[in-house]
Amino acid sequence: MYRSIFFLAFSFAFATQIQVGNEILTVEIAKTHETRAEGLMGREYLADGHGMLFIYEKEQRLVFWMKNTLIPLSIAFFDANKTCINVLDMELPIGKTLIRYRSTAPALYALEVPLGWFEKHGIDRGTKFTFLDQTNPIE
Repeated sequence: MYRSIFFLAFSFAFATQIQVGNEILTVEIAKTHETRAEGLMGREYLADGHGMLFIYEKEQRLVFWMKNTLIPLSIAFFDANKTCINVLDMELPIGKTLIRYRSTAPALYALEVPLGWFEKHGIDRGTKFTFLDQTNPIE
């Protein structure tokens, strides 16, 4: 329980807002190896309009999986220009088999949201996102 409280307190310190297409999202920022590895593992709920933005040091082919993830998610990969490369729905793991979800081109960002959020809001390849907060979370 204490770990969950600590993680939530830690996460909100690094939250910001982004605009994806015409939609506003509040996102937690995962830009260190540790926060990217933890991701949304163990979370029991992710509110509509919220997500986690993974930021990498350089563009690269990204691979995600749903290990220890309790909620179904969708993921979008974005390049250095903040343009969507591809969107995938991620299934909860069954047994020990973990499906790998890959960017189709080098990506600098990955955005996880509740399952179906991208489809519901018409977000797909070519859609851009922008940071709404004046603080640059990349630095």
